[in-house]
Amino acid sequence: MTAQTLHPRVQIVWVLRAVLLSALVTAPFAGGAYLEYLPEWAPVAVGAAMLTLTVAHALLRYRRWSYEIREDAIYLDRGVITQVRTTVPLVRIQHVDSRRGPIERTAGLASCVVYTAGSRGADVRIPGLTPEGASDLREELKRLAIRADGEDAV
Repeated sequence: MTAQTLHPRVQIVWVLRAVLLSALVTAPFAGGAYLEYLPEWAPVAVGAAMLTLTVAHALLRYRRWSYEIREDAIYLDRGVITQVRTTVPLVRIQHVDSRRGPIERTAGLASCVVYTAGSRGADVRIPGLTPEGASDLREELKRLAIRADGEDAV
């Protein structure tokens, strides 16, 4: 299987989160300018800088995110500033969920969460899938994990 990318709509979700983060970071500067502790241009400068950085990060994050399912493992490649390559051996998979939060439902997207044996928080999330794609991926991973480790794998 070749490397798979995320659905393009996930960019909208990530950009909206970037806009919200920018607004939250800018709010104290707007308050400072309102109370005349800061110059009037400070919140505009901070807001523009934050918006530019966070939106650029969201778009670059989409371009760097890919995953590949092979017969032995799941391979994930992601990250903008820190590039992360993760390999999840299929024999380590405990169970697989497909998940749709409120924001994902609104965007018509879903995620696939792979829980692995190991330390606490040993799970991998593949975001930006269609609901059908997340269900198909969940079933494929279940099938491959069972084949890799026997009937008690998932």
